[in-house]
Amino acid sequence: MNHPSPHTTHPAAHRPHDQEHVNDHDHEHKHVNEHEHEAGDQSEILDLDAEVLAEHIASITAWLPVGTSPSRIVDLGCGTGAGTLALLERFPEAEVTAVDVSDAHLHRLREKAVAAGAADRVRIVRADLDATAWPELGAPELVWASASLHHMADPGRALRQVHDLLAPGGLFAVVELAGFPRFLPESAPQDAPGLEERCHAALDRQHAEHVSHRGADWGTALAQAGFSVEGERTVTVDIGPPHTDAVGRYALSSVRRMRGGVAALLTAEDLAAFDRLLDPDSPHGVRHRTDLRVRTERTVWAARRT
Repeated sequence: MNHPSPHTTHPAAHRPHDQEHVNDHDHEHKHVNEHEHEAGDQSEILDLDAEVLAEHIASITAWLPVGTSPSRIVDLGCGTGAGTLALLERFPEAEVTAVDVSDAHLHRLREKAVAAGAADRVRIVRADLDATAWPELGAPELVWASASLHHMADPGRALRQVHDLLAPGGLFAVVELAGFPRFLPESAPQDAPGLEERCHAALDRQHAEHVSHRGADWGTALAQAGFSVEGERTVTVDIGPPHTDAVGRYALSSVRRMRGGVAALLTAEDLAAFDRLLDPDSPHGVRHRTDLRVRTERTVWAARRT
């Protein structure tokens, strides 16, 4: 289950960098390095998201009304493999084709599959899902798309392609995020109460402008694409305190990324408060707080190709 980035497109829908500047070697080299650094940062958050929310992801895979256990699964926009590995555990006889455009994410997924002893059950495919033609993905009985559809240029087209891709009677599971997780009490931090809520408001404005499909009614869209929607479920996440070390690292990485996404929209006072939260040596820093919670929601739709 892939975590949303506050200021970048999701790896499933992100197009490769434009190559028109190939003659400007210095510019290109810097651009590629920045992209690799960005992907690496997001990989860390996706891994922590998978670790912290493992129980909730498992509850979603357990809920899926699959009927007969699938043998062929496709994970569209797989990120670093949270959904892929959860599906492999839920369906021990299945093989999963994991699709993403990010080499960094796919490399990390491959490492995790090897560590889990499941490398022979994972097929990795690098592809841009906004491209005109999708790669050959077989005829799966289950397709999983977590936090990826809303970043696609034309989600309706993607839904129709999944419909045609699925084996007759196959299931499509769409998982959507309520938004970026919340970690702090409303009264925190003491020197800037409500900071997190102000950041979320700024992120919501950004997403409304640049990620217009976020928050879409996927049930209606799935029906329009020819699916029969068999179920919808919202999973509420509320973890801690006391928090684990993984939650502390998750909060720190997420808050750091959120600051980068909204820095231009905040006051100097709020930015200074952010920097104190991110200070690893400060007793008031995110990782040292005893009041951290992970609060968010995930909604899943289960739709059948009839």
